[in-house]
Amino acid sequence: MRIISGTARGRRLKTLEGMDVRPTTEKVKEAIFSSIQFDLPQATVLDLFAGSGQLGLEALSRGAKRAYLIDHSPKALSVIRENVAAAGFSEQAEVIQTEAAAFLKSSAPTMQWDLVFLDPPYRHDTIQEMLKLLEHHVAPDGKIICEHERELELPEELGVWRKKKTYSYGSIAVTVYIYKEEVTQN
Repeated sequence: MRIISGTARGRRLKTLEGMDVRPTTEKVKEAIFSSIQFDLPQATVLDLFAGSGQLGLEALSRGAKRAYLIDHSPKALSVIRENVAAAGFSEQAEVIQTEAAAFLKSSAPTMQWDLVFLDPPYRHDTIQEMLKLLEHHVAPDGKIICEHERELELPEELGVWRKKKTYSYGSIAVTVYIYKEEVTQN
């Protein structure tokens, strides 16, 4: 696994070992970042269920100004911290050990992110729960990028969110949500 583009291009990243680990493939990562490339400069990014931190670090490499990398696993946090240091983003990345829902519930309502990467464990119905909790934490023109198993059918609308597009890559799907008001403007 490596950073694909930007200032840290080619930097190798560590990942966790085990059957429950499912890092985003380079093909899917490249597709995600191609679709949001114009949203990245100076963006504030939230990488929930960060795992190795690769999505947040890719965003920083491509011009995001700050990334919050959230995971509850002590092993994941150790890998994330190593990857942040190796990529040279210690000043721009904030690594936080906590459950994703607890983090969002305890975050000040004024905390907002331009881009949110939501890549929870598959088959747990976590995406809908996180979308509800993110309602007041995304900038008005922000996006939530959800990586999930292809067979998971996410709702067209959920609270203030409206599905903008779903992309499929083999057994993986990526769904992008935006505020309902933004859909009529695009």
